[in-house]
Amino acid sequence: MSFSLATWNINSVRLREPIVLKLLQEEAPDVLCLQECKSPVDKIPVEAFRALGYTHMVARGQKGYNGVAILSRLPIVDQGDMDFASLGHARHVAARLENGVTIHNFYVPAGGDEPDREKNIKFGQKLDYLTEMRDWFHAERPEKSVLVGDLNIAPREDDVWDHKKLLKIVSHTPVEVEHLNQVMEAGGWADVTRNDIPEGKLFSWWSYRAKDWDAADKGRRLDHVWTTPDITKAAHSSRVLRGARGWEKPSDHAPVFATFDL
Repeated sequence: MSFSLATWNINSVRLREPIVLKLLQEEAPDVLCLQECKSPVDKIPVEAFRALGYTHMVARGQKGYNGVAILSRLPIVDQGDMDFASLGHARHVAARLENGVTIHNFYVPAGGDEPDREKNIKFGQKLDYLTEMRDWFHAERPEKSVLVGDLNIAPREDDVWDHKKLLKIVSHTPVEVEHLNQVMEAGGWADVTRNDIPEGKLFSWWSYRAKDWDAADKGRRLDHVWTTPDITKAAHSSRVLRGARGWEKPSDHAPVFATFDL
């Protein structure tokens, strides 16, 4: 069974329903994982998605903030969610495909503006969230799993537009990168995107603050696709749909794709 998957921080699924439909029509991934849906589950515009063949959904939502959803053309079974750091936020949901692959969809806290947990409670919450992710995966040792989402960390030097300038900027600080690496190690996760695209700058997020995001190209790779070791070799064809950042009323993130032959 071969299936394609995309992950996308949509920054309001209701506000940006037109570009979600555009993606589903033009790119047609078998599974689309969305983050920052900013909607209760019962307000997600599922009818329009169903009309395009996406008849399956598992989601967790809340009004105005956070929210994660997995849309699928393939049957999926809800595998629950985790509330890491006890934030009470809709930041994780898991679903299982009929081939036994479990998909974890995450929206890791952004962490605020100041990379100091003593001065900024949000940064501490982000580190605590990652620590509990690490501990959970260490205990569970997942198999035949894919982890996707906006992890809000750009780990490599070439995952940001300027490594030295961003070392003290939240999303690229050494302490965040170390926490993310510990999550990867705990689950044995592999970075599918960088396995397929090992060299060169690669971004999935560009700030709304840039007058011309494309020309300035001050991006970061915050969105990720990981696999457990038992299915890493099945993953291929990774890409970032950069052009989606320039669609009408866009998210500040672009979708990240991968394909799996299992």
